Amino acid sequence: MVLYEPGKTDHGLPHDPFKACVIPRPIGWISTVSASGTHNLAPYSQFTNLTFDPPYVMFSANQTPSARRKDTVDNVEATGRFVWNLATYPLREAVNASAEQVPPGVDEFERAGLHKEQSVVLRGPHVPMVKDSPVKFECVYHSTLRLPANPPMATANIVIGRVVAVHIADDVLTNGILDVRKTLPIARCGYYQYTVVRDTFDMVIPSTEGLSEDLLAGLEGSSKGNRELGERRRREGERERGERESKL
Repeated sequence: MVLYEPGKTDHGLPHDPFKACVIPRPIGWISTVSASGTHNLAPYSQFTNLTFDPPYVMFSANQTPSARRKDTVDNVEATGRFVWNLATYPLREAVNASAEQVPPGVDEFERAGLHKEQSVVLRGPHVPMVKDSPVKFECVYHSTLRLPANPPMATANIVIGRVVAVHIADDVLTNGILDVRKTLPIARCGYYQYTVVRDTFDMVIPSTEGLSEDLLAGLEGSSKGNRELGERRRREGERERGERESKL
């Protein structure tokens, strides 16, 4: 058995296992535009959604070997906007090409041979999107959390954004459901390893009393269900207050 204390004792393995333990990790393929108008695209494997009504996402960007912040972080903070593009198996080589660290003035879309699509909601300036990616989120900047760590690369900037527009291609839907078997998303594993999602299985939380529609709405991430629940709770609160006041 391997047991080690990060930063205190050595794991004794030829490669650090930490990231390989947290898998698979969805890829935040983030596109931005600089304050001067340069387009930027880069993948971040420390990415996830945070909540659903309204939806928020986050990505974590470590510093470069020269201890400077990533261009993506600077661009988001300067313009207040970014786009998440779904990284897919057919686009895997472009994802990899956009991961290379290049000077700030380089357009990674052109370098990776990608076609651009203009953002719809994010204007002044528009943020470029990956045209061939089947799912895109247009996001407005919320905040940055800076995690202190050992220099030069470990310090991370966690960028949080609110999703203001969702793009889903018609051909990746099956009976009104986003079909993973059609999108073929790739995810980061450990070391230089990736995986592709080609299949899924369903599991519904067991309950001896039966699942409520409210719980299912939360698990689905249904903003409509959440708002209907909030309205019911509001009406119930008003009714209870009215009953208490009538007894006074």
